[in-house]
Amino acid sequence: MKKVNPLHIQALLDLINHGPYFELLSMEVKALSNGYSRVEVNLENKHRNPFGGIHGGVYSSLIDTAAYWAVYWNINEDAGFVSLDVQVDNLAAVKDGHLVVEGKRIKVGRSICKAEAVIKDANGKYVAHGTSKMMITPGLQTINQAVMAMGHNALPPKFIS
Repeated sequence: MKKVNPLHIQALLDLINHGPYFELLSMEVKALSNGYSRVEVNLENKHRNPFGGIHGGVYSSLIDTAAYWAVYWNINEDAGFVSLDVQVDNLAAVKDGHLVVEGKRIKVGRSICKAEAVIKDANGKYVAHGTSKMMITPGLQTINQAVMAMGHNALPPKFIS
């Protein structure tokens, strides 16, 4: 298996954490490795629904993000992927605090990938669980296209010998 370039990881984290949607939700990808990702968010008023709880869309975005980045290392450098289906089970109501989301790869095929993610509060209580099914898209939604769209400097190579 190819070895992941640690310089790529650092540059990638800088790129994705400055993406407009990530900044809007104040979520941050904190860790990436083969088959794993960790996303964190400090909940704010903007995350609440009209009833004072955290909006289910926040859970969906966090699960989709963590699942997506858990599969990243298994995709060729010239390919991207898109979410086809995100399934979320809300397990507990949350009004504020810090959430940690861990994504784990389940399966990577030739064209379809599947990953899961769990959201826990600061005390380790499970808040939500979900899965995301993704389609590999050679030449579409690649990291290099994200770099160009955001006007970012080119990333170091994804893999090293």
